[in-house]
Amino acid sequence: MKRRTFLTRSAGVATAIVFSAFVGVGTRSFASTTQGHRILDLDWIDAKRNRPVPSRLYMPQQTSPSQPVPLVVFSHGLGGSRTGYSYFGSHLADSGIASLHPQHVGSDNALWWGNPLGLVERLQSAAKEAEARSRALDIHFLLDQMLSSELVGLIDTSKIAVAGHSYGANTAMLVSGARVKTTAGDMVDLRDQRIRSTILISAPPIRDQGSIEEVLEAVKIPTLHITSLEDTINLPGYRSTIEDRLAIFHAMTESPRTLAVFNTGGHSIFTDRTTRSGPEISARVKGATRELSTIFLRKSLIEQPQITQTVCETNSDLDQWLARHKELLDQFIMPGSRAAMKAAL
Repeated sequence: MKRRTFLTRSAGVATAIVFSAFVGVGTRSFASTTQGHRILDLDWIDAKRNRPVPSRLYMPQQTSPSQPVPLVVFSHGLGGSRTGYSYFGSHLADSGIASLHPQHVGSDNALWWGNPLGLVERLQSAAKEAEARSRALDIHFLLDQMLSSELVGLIDTSKIAVAGHSYGANTAMLVSGARVKTTAGDMVDLRDQRIRSTILISAPPIRDQGSIEEVLEAVKIPTLHITSLEDTINLPGYRSTIEDRLAIFHAMTESPRTLAVFNTGGHSIFTDRTTRSGPEISARVKGATRELSTIFLRKSLIEQPQITQTVCETNSDLDQWLARHKELLDQFIMPGSRAAMKAAL
């Protein structure tokens, strides 16, 4: 369904809830079915780059200037859109954390449109350096826009995180401090200092940048890494497996980092889709992913432990999470302990 058509229909799904003091031109607002959060579609344009950055914002229902909330910016994978990963954004908003989902034009769902014979070329073009950089700049723009708009009063600007799946995890790494060079050899700093923690789901390596340790050693903020044993990306001319996710985790030696590896589910299980694993397993893995992410964000943003402390330290919430989902886990590693805790715990 085309984007403009979707916006028109979405506005009439339920009784519109207008943020009269906060929402201006270029937004659509409607209530979620759970009534635990509100959804706003934002049609912003970065005039400096002449680039649209349409986004979807999941906002906790009780948000007000007297009760500002943390914010997570979620970057989609190759061929995704702002409407994706709703299981993640809606859960965070129901848990009191706003979740902003940009659509990266140039590597979004428009890739699947047009002549099928040109699909491979479109995918390869979307993965090139220019688009990778544009995606990171989308995050910078959205934070600038959010924090200079009427919405700023609803966001706690000291509690901002970034998250992403697949190509979106690449984007999250770039704005979290990963050091990269252009094809001309120039160092590019795409880090956004406002970001306090990062969630990397199915993160592929940043290509053609040399040593992974050198690329990632500057990432010093807390990170949560989520993957599965069957987490494999297969694209024309490109393949990435769980070994890449583990290498990224181990290379971030300066980050207080947490790793969760599920024993089932492929790369797409972390999207909204029901995969070949079946509806039950898909739902369980998504549920475990969003619950762990919420625990991590509460620790890294709201409680804000010292950088040397354990971010996902043993506590009742985490103990309960491990007990609920241990049958799905292959391994779980927390900061301060490089030894994996197997699911048998």
